[in-house]
Amino acid sequence: MVLSRFLRTVLAVLSGAVLLAPAVPGPALAASAERVAARRQVAAYLAAHPGGVAINDNEISYGGGALVITLRAPERSYAVADCPWGWYCFYDRTDFGYPRGKLSSCGRQNLATWQWQFRVESAHYNMSSGSVTFSYYDTPLFSVGAGNRIRADASPYRNWANYVNRWC
Repeated sequence: MVLSRFLRTVLAVLSGAVLLAPAVPGPALAASAERVAARRQVAAYLAAHPGGVAINDNEISYGGGALVITLRAPERSYAVADCPWGWYCFYDRTDFGYPRGKLSSCGRQNLATWQWQFRVESAHYNMSSGSVTFSYYDTPLFSVGAGNRIRADASPYRNWANYVNRWC
């Protein structure tokens, strides 16, 4: 039986793929599966909270970078205020549980702009000066600032804040 050159090439490629498949290390496959899961999480977050742009497999930007959402905490960081320098952060759970939103701009902002209203359960202020007040409309609830950087539990005002006001 005479096989065409094209068919022989296709068979050679398929045979090589079958022979090399067991040589792919397990961690590479696991990393690939983790990456797919991370991308699905970003897609699901964007479906539930439209208007953002994925920066990578763990972060989403809103308003051209005015607000950055980080979906998952870094490995081995539990119940730690981890807001990067130059930002103030608010967390979806007490004790700095993720997802985390971070802002740096001054003035009053409506958290509904990014669908973060009624979601703040803890906060961290990581700037050298100023403060930010979390409010329910015009009623101040709690503040964090250069003199009082963390609030691990926004109780009794968990999930009440729909505005923030940063004084610079």
